[in-house]
Amino acid sequence: MAIAKRKKKFFDVEIPILNKDTQLQAYETKELEGKRITYDLTRALRGKSMIMHFKVKIVDEKPIAIPEHAKLLPYFLRRMVRKGTNYVEDSFSTPCKDATVRVKPFLITRRKVSRAVRKALREKAKEEIINYMKDQKAEDLFKDLLKNQIQKSLSLKLKKIYPLSLCEIRILKVEKYNKE
Repeated sequence: MAIAKRKKKFFDVEIPILNKDTQLQAYETKELEGKRITYDLTRALRGKSMIMHFKVKIVDEKPIAIPEHAKLLPYFLRRMVRKGTNYVEDSFSTPCKDATVRVKPFLITRRKVSRAVRKALREKAKEEIINYMKDQKAEDLFKDLLKNQIQKSLSLKLKKIYPLSLCEIRILKVEKYNKE
C-alpha cells in the first residue's frame, strides 16, 4: 500500500511589533513553534540599516513572531564615524520587567574628546539606560528602539556632558525571559 505524500503549506505569521504579516512554510502550524525569522528594517527606518530577529510562538492556535534581537549593521556605523571624532561603546546586561536584556550603546562625539569625557559619557549612558529599562517590558523596549525614543531621550541627557553627532543602541538582545 502506498503512503500518501504530505505537502508543505504556507502559514501566515503575524509580527505585531511591525504591524506586518509574513509567511513560513511547514506541514502544520505546530511545526512553526520556535522557528526564527530575520527581518531587514532598512527601508522601514529610512536608511538606518537594522536587522531584527524574531522567534515564532503559537498563541491561541495562531503563530506570532516575538522580537529577540535587534542589531545595527556595521557598515551603517562605519559610515557615521568621521575623521576627527571619537566613538564610545559599551556592553552590559540589565533586567527589565519580564526579561534580562543585553544592551550595547554606540555614541559618536562631534570632535575628538579626552578619555575622561568618553568615560563620563559611557557611565551616564549606562545609568540612564538601566533606569529606563527596569520598568519596561522587553517588547516595549523593541518598539521604543524602532520609534527612536530610547536614543532621543538618551541623547538629550548626554548632551549636557558633551554634544553627540550620533546616539544609537547598536545591539538590543533578550538574553532570557523570566519565568512567569
